[in-house]
Amino acid sequence: MTRARALIEPERLDPEALREMLDSEGCGSVVSFVGLTRGEEGGTKVERLEFDAWEERLPGVLNELAERAIELFGVLSVVMAHRTGSVGPGEPIVCIHVASPHRAEGFEACSWLIDELKRQAPLWKKEIRADGEVWKAGLG
Repeated sequence: MTRARALIEPERLDPEALREMLDSEGCGSVVSFVGLTRGEEGGTKVERLEFDAWEERLPGVLNELAERAIELFGVLSVVMAHRTGSVGPGEPIVCIHVASPHRAEGFEACSWLIDELKRQAPLWKKEIRADGEVWKAGLG
């Protein structure tokens, strides 16, 4: 098992399969975050999200974030993945699992990871809605 692992999933993201990659030996906590596509935004039906990525840079950014979280928060292991391509309502977009000796640092690391991923990952998101297409501001 690796201490830090980041994956890009162009077809399907399976949070349970990712959880199995986590090294939790001797840990007292696994904290997980799974972000899903909402089926509605501001009262308008969302048909799907489309994620475009700087494919050459994205894996490195995610791996750097996972390694940094281990250093900053003293957690044992991080596994994270992000979808690219088309993601329908209710489908997972992003998944982060953090194994740590205690829950407090696991929650801190997981929260920090999703915030930094949104800030740093070279990802762009377009909403395909009942009333047209909208590029969402910011990364992630």
